Amino acid sequence: MNDHIHSDGSGAEHDHGALGDAEYAEFMELAAEEGFDLEDVEGAIEAAGHGPLPVLAVVGRPNVGKSTLVNRIIGRREAVVEDKPGVTRDRVTYEAEWAGRRFKVVDTGGWEQDVLGIDASVAAQAEYAIEAADAVVFVVDAKVGATDTDEAVVRLLRKAGKPVVLAANKVDGPSGEADAAYLWSLGLGEPHPVSALHGRGTGDMLDAVLEALPEAPEQTFGGAGVGGPRRIALIGRPNVGKSSLLNKVAGEERVVVNEMAGTTRDPVDELIELGGVTWKFVDTAGIRKRVHLQQGADYYASLRTAAAVEKAEVAVILIDASESISVQDQRIVTMAVEAGRAMVIAYNKWDTLDEERRYYLEREIETEFGQVAWAPRVNVSARTGRHMEKLVPAIETALAGWETRVPTGRLNAFLGELVAAHPHPIRGGKQPRILFGTQAGTKPPRFVLFASGFIEAGYRRFIERRLREEFGFEGTPIHISVRVREKRGGNKKK
Repeated sequence: MNDHIHSDGSGAEHDHGALGDAEYAEFMELAAEEGFDLEDVEGAIEAAGHGPLPVLAVVGRPNVGKSTLVNRIIGRREAVVEDKPGVTRDRVTYEAEWAGRRFKVVDTGGWEQDVLGIDASVAAQAEYAIEAADAVVFVVDAKVGATDTDEAVVRLLRKAGKPVVLAANKVDGPSGEADAAYLWSLGLGEPHPVSALHGRGTGDMLDAVLEALPEAPEQTFGGAGVGGPRRIALIGRPNVGKSSLLNKVAGEERVVVNEMAGTTRDPVDELIELGGVTWKFVDTAGIRKRVHLQQGADYYASLRTAAAVEKAEVAVILIDASESISVQDQRIVTMAVEAGRAMVIAYNKWDTLDEERRYYLEREIETEFGQVAWAPRVNVSARTGRHMEKLVPAIETALAGWETRVPTGRLNAFLGELVAAHPHPIRGGKQPRILFGTQAGTKPPRFVLFASGFIEAGYRRFIERRLREEFGFEGTPIHISVRVREKRGGNKKK
């Protein structure tokens, strides 16, 4: 199966997502018969058929305007712009688009200046962000000029070897251009004068970002074509037993390999043999070994988790079954879902539960994790090794669901029966219909449905539920986008 992800610039001669040439031609003929604009259809398939998006990290010392610049890049005020220690940060990764190209942005705002000192906190955040990134925007305050902390980040960036775009921020007018020019001294190439607050120069900077970012990340999921082991991120909030679990599954077979440049602590991925198969546990060490912060620990954990998830194919989320499911547990699950990774939920410390706790845990799972009921579940004990043998089958099930693709003909037969048996509710005297669709991509499964009118969120959820009942997709999120047939120049609805 080929996703036609052009990670190396070669590969398929077309960009039809997961559709082969014959299937694509047949599908476009169907779209023409239904009166859809073929360019719009082609664009929808291309957008849904993309592989993993390239990742851009925004780094720099405190109060240089990183979060303001992130908001400017993503086109909405979402990143927290108060650099107060202890500010809760729910999200660190956002999706952005510039000049028709989509990418992810990792924001490293929210500095902890009082805990370790500025230099140490800057280095810690930059490390995690660089790990996950394909390219970096390094933000420097042009009015202040290069500081010792900036120089420390430059050393990190040089070691990482990732493409860097230097943003000289707070250049609000022509008079600030000279200040920006001084930043040539950092040795990172041309400083791009910008004003994150007012938007000045950000377009030119983003053009440079697109040149630095690969069309798709270098990683090819599943080691396709290179025979590499599958990559697992073992994630969870602090003190749920990640280290114990990794030690238990590794036993005496742990092999530390593939040292990666790019951070002060040189993170490593670990090859571990489970169930006769070698798996690569991506740098989960960073989630458990890093400095102990008293304030803002949730934010640091989020940044580390994002870095691990971006490098993985499947996220094994560890939950402490002896405690109530927390908001942080839910955030971590949401992060894995939004990243589009295969997912397994492992409930640790199962051997310590009495009947009453088990009863209440089941109720919590129904309430708090009902939206991810599709994720395989294993009840384990990292301390005793109980049920560890169930972990690998669960991971394999999730990966199989993540890679599943339904042929277009079979999908449309299913959709036809579904719409006939359960039509969309009538709204405003009209009854929108799903006319046809295709699965444009996998890892995770991505569907594009074409409709005669706006399809409500509730009906989309119903379609997803029925897709799972019919075709499986256990252990994977599903992305569904809907394109509406335009009438007399009306707006497209997505």
